[in-house]
Amino acid sequence: MENTLAIMDHEKVSDTDIFTINGTDFIELYVGNAKQAAHYYKTAFGFQSLAYAGLETGLKDRTSYVLRQGKITLVLTTPLIPDSDIAEHIKKHGDGVKVIAFWVDDAEESYNETIKRGARSYLKPISETNSEGSVKLSGIYTYGETVHLFVERKNFEGVFLPGYVKWESHYNPTSTGLEYVDHCVGNVNVGEMNKYAKFYEDVLGFKNLITFDDKDISTEYTALMSKVMANGNGRIKFPINEPAKGKKKSQIEEYLDFYQGPGCQHIAVHTPDIIFTVTELYNRGVEFLYVPGAYYDTVSDRVGKIKEDLNVLKKLGIMVDRDEEGYLLQIFTKPVEDRPTLFFEIIERVGAKSFGKGNFQALFESIEAEQAKRGTL
Repeated sequence: MENTLAIMDHEKVSDTDIFTINGTDFIELYVGNAKQAAHYYKTAFGFQSLAYAGLETGLKDRTSYVLRQGKITLVLTTPLIPDSDIAEHIKKHGDGVKVIAFWVDDAEESYNETIKRGARSYLKPISETNSEGSVKLSGIYTYGETVHLFVERKNFEGVFLPGYVKWESHYNPTSTGLEYVDHCVGNVNVGEMNKYAKFYEDVLGFKNLITFDDKDISTEYTALMSKVMANGNGRIKFPINEPAKGKKKSQIEEYLDFYQGPGCQHIAVHTPDIIFTVTELYNRGVEFLYVPGAYYDTVSDRVGKIKEDLNVLKKLGIMVDRDEEGYLLQIFTKPVEDRPTLFFEIIERVGAKSFGKGNFQALFESIEAEQAKRGTL
């Protein structure tokens, strides 16, 4: 089976890159019930069955279901025994992102270079092999208990990783048009944003694309600060948020309280047709944040001409923003689990490379309305 990651073209590594990162290999979530979570992501988001590992493949402590849509690969892992790191992680954090894996040319080099620059080791380089070849893996910690794995798969032709078998399913809902991971956002404690921005700069060679302070991201009640870090080819982008002082508890503080520490707040996934994708997601039961209708009264003045019908965007709650290179359309789901932690952003970039600064006010007011309902504002 062709590895769909291989269709991503290599680009010249920038002068700041310490090693080549070709893209996001996979994102692994630790969840309480992987079988049911897999059904949700297939039904609601249009992911397809790809691979499986569990009791039937010789694992005794965990089960993992792998799903794919476009170049997005999700791994959903649940513990089979109570005395395990996975079980402890779920007990503390609830369902959430454990691993953001990078597709690299050399997993050993990636590990050695990052450790040399101060990273904390999660997994020393290992090779996993079966009849379809071998994969080299290594890993480091980032904020909280979140991990970056380095995945070298140039000598592997299998479905996902050694130890996994192809997951055959007669239930395969159609795609919702999601293509690739645009960015992943991390929430960290007060005073830690600069620390982790420096971590990505010093350890991984990332650069600061843009910085937002509490004047950019604030409402009457809450505020936050954010730095967006990116690698040289721009395929990996990590906004890092920390709470700023406000009259009430911000969404970042709410996340930190319920997640019990720093972690991945949301996964942004790109679509070439956001109207199609969001319509499909709505029809499949995905819940989105409500955007006040008054937001659209000034969109044309602020953004200018766009090809989409503004009435359709208003009906769906899709927001629009523009930068020097084009415009973007974006919408945010409500949390996809009972703890108000992980959610998804659906984004379509029509040239724009920014992050929707013009939408911050409306977005944060919508989030605050949800917080008020939960009694956590």
